[in-house]
Amino acid sequence: MATTPLAPTDTASTATAPTAPTAPTAPASPATHAHDVPHGLKGVVVAETALGDVRGTEGFYHYRQYSAVELAETRSFEDVWHLMLHGTLPDAAQRAAFTARTTEARFLPPAVRDALPAIARAGASGGPLAGLRTALSLAGAASGFQPLYDIDRGQRLDDAVTSCALVPTLLAALHRLGRGLEPVEPRPDLPYAANYLYMVTGSEPDAVRARAVERYLVSTVDHGFNASTFTARVIASTGADLAGCLAGAIGALSGPLHGGAPSRALDTLDAIGTVDRIDPWIREHVLAGDRIMGFGHPVYRTEDPRSRMLKAIAQEMGGPLVDFAVAVEERVEAILAELKPGRELHTNVEFYAGVVMELSGLPREMFTPTFAAARVVGWSANILEQAEDSKIIRPAARYVGPPAPQPVPELAPQPVPEA
Repeated sequence: MATTPLAPTDTASTATAPTAPTAPTAPASPATHAHDVPHGLKGVVVAETALGDVRGTEGFYHYRQYSAVELAETRSFEDVWHLMLHGTLPDAAQRAAFTARTTEARFLPPAVRDALPAIARAGASGGPLAGLRTALSLAGAASGFQPLYDIDRGQRLDDAVTSCALVPTLLAALHRLGRGLEPVEPRPDLPYAANYLYMVTGSEPDAVRARAVERYLVSTVDHGFNASTFTARVIASTGADLAGCLAGAIGALSGPLHGGAPSRALDTLDAIGTVDRIDPWIREHVLAGDRIMGFGHPVYRTEDPRSRMLKAIAQEMGGPLVDFAVAVEERVEAILAELKPGRELHTNVEFYAGVVMELSGLPREMFTPTFAAARVVGWSANILEQAEDSKIIRPAARYVGPPAPQPVPELAPQPVPEA
């Protein structure tokens, strides 16, 4: 696709930024060649990518040249993992080789396994996702990861496969240790999604639950230049090692405005409680200006295609929770259309993701970590792509503080106490 990177010579991004505070500022030096862009970089093209795209007005997104939803419906997680890292869907022989490589990499280095109890205890209040940042950094060091700047593409790819394979094992172990349970060793005979469920719950999942989680994982592998992906690419542009890039991405994902909403969407269903409370509860919170978790998306102006697919998965599984979620969705959209006319507000991926994960036996504290177990593949693919570009990502900021330079005040002497 033809794009214009944000660079000193860029003239494509000319949107005016929001009015700055009234504090006097010194004029920017002409040498900086800075450009005003929309707040939050909304809509600003900062790189070119062959990994995929999100078409918000169409309600469509893709991984490389394939529909992400179609991949989730027809292919395994391992196939899509291969596609993102290697650029092609595997044939039978490639699938077997790739599966063997990734299952071998599931097992933790001894030093990491020994350190996990302490990591779980120290990060108990933050849950498995907080522990993952530390554990993955340690795993990278134990595996000998070197700065991306200093290694070739083959070694970068090997580090990416290792990292992606270790993340589910680390998350499951941290979760179980946090509950006073022994970690469950990975099983090389189970596919990625089924093995993840097995390590979290301690029992092998049935085919329905395993496939439901697998489709969710595939649907959340990548999604444009979201906050965590962009964070990973910024760190990769410095030449840091792959584990360091992923740790930064995990930090971005932990924010409730990014990856922390699936459990909050279910909390909303719990708070509403019964069908007769839907309308008064929603009206009260919308009129108060509260955000309804699980609704709305910064990119999509139509129904989120991931939500549509996950809703179908939930309905296949069935049950009272699904019926209630559907009823809430219908009334929330109707009330939002009434109170906020002219705005397209629909369920996003988090709303039915929480329902599917709950029905699949995952505890709520593992919803966002499960998101990370999928998105680590997309992050890694973006890191590998960014590593091919030697230019560091270094934007500018507009200073809005007191005018400079001003004299530095002298420190008043301390009074000498009387004897």
